[in-house]
Amino acid sequence: MKLLLDENLPKKLKQDFKEFDVYTVRDKGWSGKKNGELISLMLEEKFSALLTFDKNLQHQQNFKKYPLPILILHADDNSYLTLKSLVPSIKEVLSNDLRQGPIEIK
Repeated sequence: MKLLLDENLPKKLKQDFKEFDVYTVRDKGWSGKKNGELISLMLEEKFSALLTFDKNLQHQQNFKKYPLPILILHADDNSYLTLKSLVPSIKEVLSNDLRQGPIEIK
């Protein structure tokens, strides 16, 4: 499974998903891309899901036209130590619930 970590997530989070093929937006050279363009690039490169901290993303895009799940992480902040606690929930969703559109992880 190929995952993309949005630019608002710490790069260190990659280490918690060793069983996946994980890239950051920075790794791919996609920093600053608009959401629609980012999703199109992800589809071209056959990514399985996007992980993001952008809670407004679901209001900015029509996800029904993209066959790609977007996992929106909810936490007090986007630091590695805070988001690390969401990793088990993220992995559970990735293994069971890969529907298209936004999926909220709390």
